[in-house]
Amino acid sequence: MNTLRIGMAQINCTVGDLAGNTEKIIRYTEKAQEMCVDILSFPEMAITGYPPEDLLLKRDFIDENLKYLDIIKNKTGNICVVVGFVNRKKGIYNAAAVIQNKKIAGIYHKMLLPNYGVFDEKRYFKEGDEYKVFSLNDINFAVTICEDIWFEDGPVRILSFAGDAEIIININSSPYHLGKWRLRETMLRERARNNKVAIAYNNMVGGQDELVFDGNGMILNVKGNVIESGRQFEEELIIADLDVDKIRSQRKGKDWQKKKRGLSKYKKLIKSTNLSKQGHLKKPLIERGSIEPYFIEAEIYNALLLGTGDYTKKNGFKKVLIGLSGGIDSALTSAIAVDAIGKENVVGVFMPSMYTSNESIEDVEILSKNLGIKLITVPITETYNNYISSLAPAFKDLKTDVTEENIQARIRGNILMALSNKFGWLVLTTGNKSEMSVGYATLYGDMAGGFAVIKDVPKTMVYRLARFRNTQNEMIPERIIKKEPTAELRPGQKDTDSLPAYEILDLILQAYIEEDKSFADITAKGFDKAVVKKVINMVDKSEYKRRQSSPGIKITPKAFGKDRRMPITNWYKVTN
Repeated sequence: MNTLRIGMAQINCTVGDLAGNTEKIIRYTEKAQEMCVDILSFPEMAITGYPPEDLLLKRDFIDENLKYLDIIKNKTGNICVVVGFVNRKKGIYNAAAVIQNKKIAGIYHKMLLPNYGVFDEKRYFKEGDEYKVFSLNDINFAVTICEDIWFEDGPVRILSFAGDAEIIININSSPYHLGKWRLRETMLRERARNNKVAIAYNNMVGGQDELVFDGNGMILNVKGNVIESGRQFEEELIIADLDVDKIRSQRKGKDWQKKKRGLSKYKKLIKSTNLSKQGHLKKPLIERGSIEPYFIEAEIYNALLLGTGDYTKKNGFKKVLIGLSGGIDSALTSAIAVDAIGKENVVGVFMPSMYTSNESIEDVEILSKNLGIKLITVPITETYNNYISSLAPAFKDLKTDVTEENIQARIRGNILMALSNKFGWLVLTTGNKSEMSVGYATLYGDMAGGFAVIKDVPKTMVYRLARFRNTQNEMIPERIIKKEPTAELRPGQKDTDSLPAYEILDLILQAYIEEDKSFADITAKGFDKAVVKKVINMVDKSEYKRRQSSPGIKITPKAFGKDRRMPITNWYKVTN
């Protein structure tokens, strides 16, 4: 049997940590050599981390990344290594180097540059214009980068039919959102079957600011079956033996020849390179067994764990602090923080006022004990009264309103930031996507902080995640999950005083924000017109708040920030 052993190092890279990323690349290369891997790939822009954004505008950054590529080159033996980096050649390119025997055998430049959602690659990179095919032990393979594989008539088709590539090595830094792995797998199955190629799809893992990269790399055979895959949200080395004879057996008949002739015009754009033969004996691989995909709540929870842990550690914070209210949002945020970085590194801060219920006091104490975290209590009633006294001359003869409620939230924000300043702790904010969408949050109050863990999690999903976490061991008191949501900023206050029920609100928000549905489209679903109009107006008027909010983990197809960019000054009315 004519086989090729493919390895994929699914690694967690840090933007700008060129030395650390390089050390990890070398370590995984040595490990792959011990496993007799023929071709080992690393993720897209593995040396620099992804996305480096405007670091790409710094000449020294590009120079250093090229120096580290040289270090990697000098550490390779007979194994063939494919590593992502930034190349410079009359402009800069998102590139992949094919290295063997301490030499760069070829460099491929990404051809299709994404420029939508969180992607901004055309701001920095030039498009590649040359296809590359490499031959190793008389087996042809080609390298592509991320977006190159998503288009049916893109580089994969040309490389397969015009370039006779039998294996496609596709390296990626593909950001996570819920269920995206299914979209990838469906697409990859189609590419493999339609182009009669095996595919090794390697994806980065790790958190980078708002983004999480979920790994879940896949190796597919010529029939589009996944023969090996990586776990979600974990670093690992993925290895599989590809039967090249089975690939070639599929490349016969009139239909194959017809497609080859139809794409023969591209042959002149394809550069072929022969690599040194590899002849080492291979030990049989140990079967790992199938990896069961996460169900929805587990998938989101693990994405939040990775994003929170990496943001905290990669930015040099030892501890985090969270304002605890006795509500579901702060409870879930605390549980995620404990699971991500350890209970000894999480501090809860309880700031009761004259409106804080006895239930909330009890629930915060129980939650803190369940989580095993330190709890600091700082009452705010006296401070609030001092504020009101100081403002009394200016507020003379005016009725009490939301202003006084927001003063309480801003006092709490000040206390959290003071503790952060004093001890160097990172403040995790606790607002969810439903609240952030409609502006049900206080600027410089409960929005104050450094990282917003559940910023992209709708309120209805917050409850589902809390119940999921409690299936492992009950950390979040049941009363917190069951109680009606309230900010406790005035007597008897409930969220539903200002908002529709979250079960309705979240469906309207999903249609308007994530699906870009019109007012007419949303009301056609049966929602009350007045409610839809109110929600849309609240979303549109709150853009200035969101623009000043902390970064938070993307888990939906369209998150606030890089995904959705709306003008603050905006007279267009969707509900006209």
